[in-house]
Amino acid sequence: MKKYLIILMVFFSATTGYSQKKTSLINQFVDLTGTVGRSQGTVAASYVHNWNIGKRKKWEAGLGFRWTTYVGTKTEFITAPARLARTNTIPFLIFFAGQRTDYHDTLTVQRPLTNSANITINLGYSFTPKWYAGFNIDLVGFTFGRESSAIFSSNGGTKIEPMAKPASFNVLLTGDHDYGSLNSEFFLKYHITPRWGVRAVYQFVFVEYKTENIKQVAPDGTANDRFRNKANTFGLGVSYNFK
Repeated sequence: MKKYLIILMVFFSATTGYSQKKTSLINQFVDLTGTVGRSQGTVAASYVHNWNIGKRKKWEAGLGFRWTTYVGTKTEFITAPARLARTNTIPFLIFFAGQRTDYHDTLTVQRPLTNSANITINLGYSFTPKWYAGFNIDLVGFTFGRESSAIFSSNGGTKIEPMAKPASFNVLLTGDHDYGSLNSEFFLKYHITPRWGVRAVYQFVFVEYKTENIKQVAPDGTANDRFRNKANTFGLGVSYNFK
């Protein structure tokens, strides 16, 4: 009997150790964040599933899902397509390209409101059991939101667009090649307890509206109906870890 008890204890210890080791390779959490900027702000909720990587398992990478609600008041959206917005449109190098302000027309949306659901890619690093830093960005998804009247400004003149509406499809294509509404974050998290944490967040949010009745006429004669707002917002969030 004693022999069997010893065998069971060894088996249980080994199984528990394996389970704990396996669990420690994964970090799952949810968070809720509110941010504000100039005449605009966001509320975002996300789920993250990361895998611990590296020799010391301090680095994390994974995927997630995020819902972002954006709201603004009399917000300016400028010409969105990369070919009209930037001096260089080569992917990735576009980040260093100059702005073609001579091609920029402006769409001032009176009451923008969008709801975006996107798959995210995430990266994180645990400095200590208490302190954690991370970055995430939306990859692909969809958006719906409020149609709004807008003022279209071009070459010193203005026109009324009675029904501007959010672009419905979102995809990350690097810089001004991006399409739709996309959210990205840099954040620093402090764990109050092993499960609960608070976050200080910087968000960079792309929001895109399209015109229905008025089109921008580009110098090459093509028409454009896409206009983008790039919002820098700051805020706080609360996070809950499942492990």
